[in-house]
Formats: sequence, C-alpha cells, structure tokens
Amino acid sequence: MHLLEVTNAVTTKAFLDFPTSVYQDHPNWIRPLDKDIEQVFDPAQNPNFRNGTAIRWILQNPQGQTIGRVAAFVNNKTKDASEYVTGGMGFFECINDQSAANALFDACQNWLAAQGMEAMDGPINFGERDRWWGLLTQGFTEPNYGMFYHPPYYQELFESYGFQVYFKQYTYYMDTHAQFSEKIRQRSKTLDETPGYSFGHPSKKNLEKLAQDFLEVYNKAWSGHAGINEMTLEKAMKMVESMKPVMVEQLINFAYFEGKPIAFFIMLPELNQLFKHLNGQFDFLAKLKFLYYRWRYNKRTDKKVFGVIFGVVPEFQAKGVDSYLICHAQGPLNAYGAREIEMNWVGDFNPKMMLVTKGLGARIYKTHVTYRKIFDPTKPFTRYPIINVRSAQ
Repeated sequence: MHLLEVTNAVTTKAFLDFPTSVYQDHPNWIRPLDKDIEQVFDPAQNPNFRNGTAIRWILQNPQGQTIGRVAAFVNNKTKDASEYVTGGMGFFECINDQSAANALFDACQNWLAAQGMEAMDGPINFGERDRWWGLLTQGFTEPNYGMFYHPPYYQELFESYGFQVYFKQYTYYMDTHAQFSEKIRQRSKTLDETPGYSFGHPSKKNLEKLAQDFLEVYNKAWSGHAGINEMTLEKAMKMVESMKPVMVEQLINFAYFEGKPIAFFIMLPELNQLFKHLNGQFDFLAKLKFLYYRWRYNKRTDKKVFGVIFGVVPEFQAKGVDSYLICHAQGPLNAYGAREIEMNWVGDFNPKMMLVTKGLGARIYKTHVTYRKIFDPTKPFTRYPIINVRSAQ
C-alpha cells in the first residue's frame, strides 16, 4: 500500500471521487457537494487555517487503485480544551480492510504527534461541529446536509485500532402531524393566556433584525455550553445571509416576552433532498438541475425539514416556553408541507437538552460517535464531561 499526500488536481479528484466506490451498494448514501468538502481544505475559505493547519492523504493499493482517504488537522484554539493536547482526524473513507484503515490512522497519528499532539479525536471536521462530525453507528438512513453517512463496518475499523467513544451525538426525529401530549398543549395554553408572550417569524427582508434576535438568544442559551464560544453580530449576520437563499420564513420561529426574543426554533428545508440529484457537482448544469428539483420539491406535501437549532434563554427555561414554541410552530410547518423533522447534534453530554427534546415528542433516530485515541496507551481515558447535570434532574 502506498500513501499519497493530496497536493494537486489528480490527487484531489481521487480524494473526492473515492467514496463512490465505497457506497455503490448503499442506496441511502448522498454524495456531498465537492465544493463543500474542498472549502474545508482551502485556506482562503476556511478561517481555521489562521489558527491551525491540515493535511490529507489518499491510500493506494499496489495496482494504483485508491482504497482509502483521510485528513488530519490541528486547531490551536481548541487543542488544549481537555486534559490532552488533542488534534483531529476526519473525512475517513476506506475499503473493509483493517490493515488499510490502520495505515490511514497511523498517518494521522504520526503527523499529529509530530505537531506535539497527545491524542486525536475523530472523525471530526476542521471547523465547526455542525458539519462533518462523528461516525454514523446507528440509523443508516439518508444523511442530512453537512453530515456523513458511513457503512456499518467503519465502527469496527475505528474501535479495533484503539479509538474509544468520547461522546455520542444524536439526531432526533419528529412527525410534524403527530399530536402533542396534553402536558405540552396545556403548558403552551398557559403562556398563551399569560400577558407578554408572543410568537413570530422574523422577516427575510430585515436580516439585521433576525441576526440581532438570534444573537441575543444564542449567546444566552448556548455560549459556554460544550465548548461553544460566544457569537459576534458579524458572525450572526454572515450566518443568516448564508441561509437566506433557502430560508423559509414560516420555518424561522421565535418566542418573545414583552417584545424581546427569549427562544428560537430554526429550521430549513433539508437540502440533501435536492443535492442527492447532483452527484456532488454544483456547476452551471447542476444549478439548473437544483432549481428544477427545488420547484418539484416545493409542490410536495411530505417535505423533510432540518432543525438547525433550538434554544431558550436561561431565565425562561422550565416555564413552558419550549412547549409554546413547538406548538405554535406546528401550524406553519404543516402549511409549508413538511411531514418530518430531523434535528442533528444533541450530545449525550447534555442531558438537559436530551430531556427537552424528548419532552417535545422527538425520538432518537440516528447516532454518530466522536472517538478519541490517546497516543500513550498507559495514560487514562475519560469521556467528555457531562454538562448541566443538576439542571437536568
């Protein structure tokens, strides 16, 4: 076997095309857009290169055929976040062969050790956790946009090498037509009858107001949790601007108290339902196909939507705001033609959020695992610390 660093157009193409051979017998696999993968490795597009570095390889057999790929990266802003100086590995794809997988894992470990790392997490992304994060181990259905699908045998390849489960992240499923429990309906009704509470959909025509409302809830509800940093208005504006082309106002739900935002439940159309027709491309012809399939999709009454984020500011938690928000969101969801919601990324280290999600009637649909490999096997392994234990009880 021969390891090649991805440094030119030929090796880049091999890196991008290789998964098609792995997943040829997996009808639920959806090829990610090549441009989204390449953005991760482009210093001009990925700001994490300002504070780190990345490398990627393909693995070939003696006949010159690609049989695997992988990437490794160091983020200087996050490497010291735990008891070990930790790098990352990801974008792993491999034939069902432990020796081939080991060659890829060894490449990552050796390179990361040379950068001063003591452990590696994977498969993760050289970027935010909302994309390309975790190994799929349960729920082998079509992936949501920005999430990988993996064959079941990958789990054994990771664990046989010595990776251990660092944490799990769950994707929850909800039927938009399901009837909520009496408890949820009653809690929502109570706030309907309480002066000061209101529900609304911010306008796409005023992105600055949407970004400000989002920022106020996000920084109170999410910053400081699970290593999430406080967001700036500039970053919030960039986020809503990137969402605008696919944003549907009736899927952007906010709860207010006396006019101030206190909670959000933000959803988008599930883009992989459109991108699955494009075979990873987004050139001129692919864009025309995208517009055609979006036109067809908009006429459907069984749409799938993606729950981007849900949050309630701390001072309004445990007051029924979660029930109020989801009950008021149901009507617009059904009017839009949505049939199902999938909500990514609820970590098993966040029992409070798991309880909230379960309380809304959602069920775990998929499980992704983030593994950790400590380079010195004599050193102790501990899982990612549980957060908010007291408030979850």
